[in-house]
Amino acid sequence: MGLPRPLMRALAGRPVVVDGQVLDTETQWMLRLQKLLREPPAETLPFPEARAAILRQSRLVGGQQPIGLVRDLQVPGAEDEIPARLYVPRSQVASPRPSSLLFFVHGGGMMYGDLDSHDALCRFLAERADVRVLSIDYRLAPEHRFPAAVDDCWASFQWVSEYAEQLGVDPERIAVGGDSAGGYLSAVTAIRAAEAGLPLRYQLLIYPLTNMAEKSDSRRIFGEGFFLTTTFMDLAESSYLHEHHDRRDPTISVYFHEKFPPNLAPAFVATAGFDPLRDEGEAYAQLLAEHGVEVEMERYPSFIHGFANIVGVGRANRAAMEQIAVRLKRALT
Repeated sequence: MGLPRPLMRALAGRPVVVDGQVLDTETQWMLRLQKLLREPPAETLPFPEARAAILRQSRLVGGQQPIGLVRDLQVPGAEDEIPARLYVPRSQVASPRPSSLLFFVHGGGMMYGDLDSHDALCRFLAERADVRVLSIDYRLAPEHRFPAAVDDCWASFQWVSEYAEQLGVDPERIAVGGDSAGGYLSAVTAIRAAEAGLPLRYQLLIYPLTNMAEKSDSRRIFGEGFFLTTTFMDLAESSYLHEHHDRRDPTISVYFHEKFPPNLAPAFVATAGFDPLRDEGEAYAQLLAEHGVEVEMERYPSFIHGFANIVGVGRANRAAMEQIAVRLKRALT
């Protein structure tokens, strides 16, 4: 991933143009490397092996990110305590002043991912946005189906709001955010916080899953060949939901909210051009705007689903995450 760009372009092959967008050269090269190394897709493996593969891949692309301080914690979930990890940027380790906080919810289709799979991203955001980050390890499907993940996120967010000062955090400067499934769970948590009257400053929704009831054009166009596949998404939904669940339930598909609480936190929605979830993420941003919620949306047209984790190799994805971190810092300052 550190090769000179002309050489990488030659090795990656002819430029890929789909839906009027050109795939990023580094991303194309990485996808080709995955094929050359015969790396099996996670969705083709049994759950234990798939989770180990996701962790290994995340560590490869995340790299070693500096951080001031890391503390492993146990925080309340819906039924029992769940693991969590607090990241303190170097600028705040010795500071007595309360800081802002990002309550982070990892992605992975509600069935993969943990504190370690998103460790590099949390470190990166903490340092670049100069914000404390609390990452939570909610219960996963299929062992724990809906609404276990939703309820764990809500229970732990309530605890963070109540005990913010013990974490060195200003309770009026808390954001919630996550990637993919974590974006979905973050959106639900933000809505519940507004309904309960709990302070929340910002939503950071990175290529969020918002609609499990309908198949958008981007799901059809990009369902094969760009990391996140139709098979993965189908497995995620069947593992997370029972057949009797209504996929238009707004706690399952946030896009089907007919009304939002008036004090819902402002949101930033990031999407990727070559992502099956692109259209539903952008549709949710438009829905928020139509209901008077302050929202910004940006499409990163040359990237694939998962680009947020690629902060340790290459240049383009890391630069995009630098921009997103700046937005987060500005929102919480």
